[in-house]
Amino acid sequence: MRTTTIATIGPNSSEREVLASMTEHGVRIFRLNFSHAPAEEFAPIIQLIRDLERELNITLTVLGDLSGPKIRIGKVENAPLQLSQGDRIYLGPSEYRDRYNDLPFLPLDMPEVLTGVERGAPVTISDGVPRFTVSEVLEPDRVFLLQSLDSGIVASSKGITFPGKPHSMPAFTAKDKHDLHAGLEVGVDAFAQSFVQTREDMETLRSELTPYNRYIPLIAKLERASSLDNLESILSLADGMMVARGDLGLECSLPALPVIQKKVVRACRRYQKPAIVATQMLLSMVNNPLPTRAEATDVANAIMDGTDCVMLSEETAVGSYPIGATQMIRDIADHAESYLLEQMQGPYRPENEKDTAKYLAYSACLMADHAEGKGVACHSTSGRTAALLSSRRASRPVYALTPHVEVMRSLNFFWGVIPVHSDPSIPNHLDRVEHFVEKSDLFAKGDRIVLTSGQPTPGQRETHTNQIKIYAK
Repeated sequence: MRTTTIATIGPNSSEREVLASMTEHGVRIFRLNFSHAPAEEFAPIIQLIRDLERELNITLTVLGDLSGPKIRIGKVENAPLQLSQGDRIYLGPSEYRDRYNDLPFLPLDMPEVLTGVERGAPVTISDGVPRFTVSEVLEPDRVFLLQSLDSGIVASSKGITFPGKPHSMPAFTAKDKHDLHAGLEVGVDAFAQSFVQTREDMETLRSELTPYNRYIPLIAKLERASSLDNLESILSLADGMMVARGDLGLECSLPALPVIQKKVVRACRRYQKPAIVATQMLLSMVNNPLPTRAEATDVANAIMDGTDCVMLSEETAVGSYPIGATQMIRDIADHAESYLLEQMQGPYRPENEKDTAKYLAYSACLMADHAEGKGVACHSTSGRTAALLSSRRASRPVYALTPHVEVMRSLNFFWGVIPVHSDPSIPNHLDRVEHFVEKSDLFAKGDRIVLTSGQPTPGQRETHTNQIKIYAK
């Protein structure tokens, strides 16, 4: 399995036996959702994951998901409210409730969100039902009369969305700051930031990591329509991107969502950044032992689009079949990846660009195919060489050697990459890779493996990958 499965930890997946079984079925990244608990409460789970990592000798990554500024309505009187199509309801700060009391009132005490809302603007509650339109602006930037476009139930404390409207709120909140620092203390390896809209959101998050002086991957979650306008600038700073289809599907036109997913995944590969597709991958498996045909097809299409990771949320956190869900992802991936490689008929050739590193990675993958090699092995101190090889979608496994544990754990985000700890006592990078091949049980005598490495040459100030070699064990 080349596609990485990310599994969300919850009440139904926090036991050692369940974690071990999910790992056997291809889970390499475990997600902790800080919307449900503060970071420090996950310390026992992280310790279990570390124990499994040592026992199974498999690199495992812990991903902390920062909550971001979730916009919710307050307490709705006489909730839950059953609304019918055409019903009207007020929206505004709770201090206006007594003034507008002839109809139900939705309190929203976040004035920065209400600023700029105009007549005709769409509004959605919870998961998108019911939908509303602003029929009248009663007090600019404060109170609005909404009309329901369909039937549905409105309850207290539910999320509210203004599709397409940018918000001035920063993605990184005070709670996120606490969870970031507490998460690092208990051993979180990477973080995903919710509701990213601009590059500045990622800059704020990254600046918080400066005192730690270590590599910590940061994933930008796309959940606002405005983030799509800033896709490339966000990608230039983020270490990866998640298509979070739940909130993004409320912000954007639902029919457009599949195309948005494809565009984001393609942009990530162009930047050699991992792409994650998330939300409702196998949602019916929360209660059923098998997914729907549409869900199985959705997962396969995400993989054939070229995503690096697929993420399970409720399916493993609270679902009745967490192990079955991860096994299903693995089985779907086996078929989808085979078809993808068959259709590609070779690694992705770089587009018309002058990028020597990309062409070296492409050549290594091409050589592995023609030499019928057992894989591509590289030394990747920072992970960049492995990312380049992954972006070409090699048909052979990519064994990425690095002496740094934090880099090993970051490599789990990349398609087809198997992290390997290199022996730092061997000074030469190429010698480290050859030593791995000679000592590993993964390769038999006579097997051919394509090796890439960076060897210093006269006049070269920095060592980059500049050598490809076919190695026969």
